[in-house]
Amino acid sequence: MKESKIVFLFCLFLVLSCTTKREKTDGGLDLSKEQGIDQYITILGIAQDGGYPQINCDKACCKLYYNKKESKKLVSCLGLIDLKEKKKWLFDATPDMSEQTQILKENHLDNGRVIDGVFLTHAHIGHYTGLMYLGFEALGSNNIPVYAMPRLKNYLENNGPWSQLVTKNNIELKCLAKDSLITLNSSLRILPIQVPHRDEYSETVGYKIFGKHKSALFIPDIDKWETWKLNIVDEVKKVDYAFLDASFFRDGELDRDMSKIPHPFTTQTTTLFENESLATKHKIHFIHFNHTNPTIRDNHYLKDSIQNLGFRFAKEGDNFQL
Repeated sequence: MKESKIVFLFCLFLVLSCTTKREKTDGGLDLSKEQGIDQYITILGIAQDGGYPQINCDKACCKLYYNKKESKKLVSCLGLIDLKEKKKWLFDATPDMSEQTQILKENHLDNGRVIDGVFLTHAHIGHYTGLMYLGFEALGSNNIPVYAMPRLKNYLENNGPWSQLVTKNNIELKCLAKDSLITLNSSLRILPIQVPHRDEYSETVGYKIFGKHKSALFIPDIDKWETWKLNIVDEVKKVDYAFLDASFFRDGELDRDMSKIPHPFTTQTTTLFENESLATKHKIHFIHFNHTNPTIRDNHYLKDSIQNLGFRFAKEGDNFQL
C-alpha cells in the first residue's frame, strides 16, 4: 500500500512537471532560464487602438483601472528580436511606441538603435500613428525602414504630417507586396497576407513570421473570418503560434451598431475551432482587445472559461521562440 502511494505521487509529479513545461514553452518563454534562444517574438501590447483605459471611459471596465484593480494595457504590438544578428523590429507603430521601444531596449536588446524596422498592418490609429515619435519634433530619426503595402505607402508619402517623415529622411518606406516574402536575414522571413478590413486609407495585412525553428501568424485586425479568402483553421495549423483579433468578446458589447465595426467575436473564433485538437487550440493567442472586452482584464471568469477550452490569451511580456 505504501509503495503504491509512492508510485502514485511520483506519477503525479511527472504529470505536473510536464504540464508546467508545456505552459512555459507554449504560453510565454522564460528567457532567463532558457539557453541558446536567439530569435523570438515578445508581446509589447494587447489592447485595441484606443488602449486601456480608453479616453473618456466612465464604464466599469475602465473604472477598474482607476480604482487600481486592473493594470494598464498597451496597444497591440509585437516585437521581433534576433540576438545573434543584434537587430529588433516592431509589428505596428502604436501610440505607445515610445514605451514599447524602451521595453525592447531595457529587457531584450540595446544595440544603439531605437528600432531596426517597423512592419505596418494598416492605417488605423493604433497601428501607424506611433511613427510621429520618429519625426522632427521628437526623435528626429535617420532612415528607419518602414514596411508598408502600396496604398499605405502612398498615403504616408502624400499626406501630412507623415509625408514630412519621408522628406526629412526620418523613415525609409519599403513597399510590400501581398504574399511576397521579405528576407530579413538568413533565418528570418516575413510574409504579408492581405485580409478584409475597413480600408479607408490603406489595405490591411496580417503577417506570417518565419524563424529558424518555428513560425507565427499575426492578424490583429480583420472583419470576419468568413469574409477572408483563406481558411483561418487551415492557416493556424500551418504555424506554431497564431496571434488573432479578439477586439470584442460577443455581439451587444457596445452601445452602437457593431455590424459597422466588424471583427470576429471571441465566441465566433472559439466556435470555429471547437472540433479541432487541443494542440491546434493551444496555438491561438487572442490579442487586440477593446477596453469593453472582459477578457482584457488580468482575471475574469469568461477568460478562464475560454482558457479551459484550450485557447490562450496574449500577455504583455510573453516571449515565443522562433
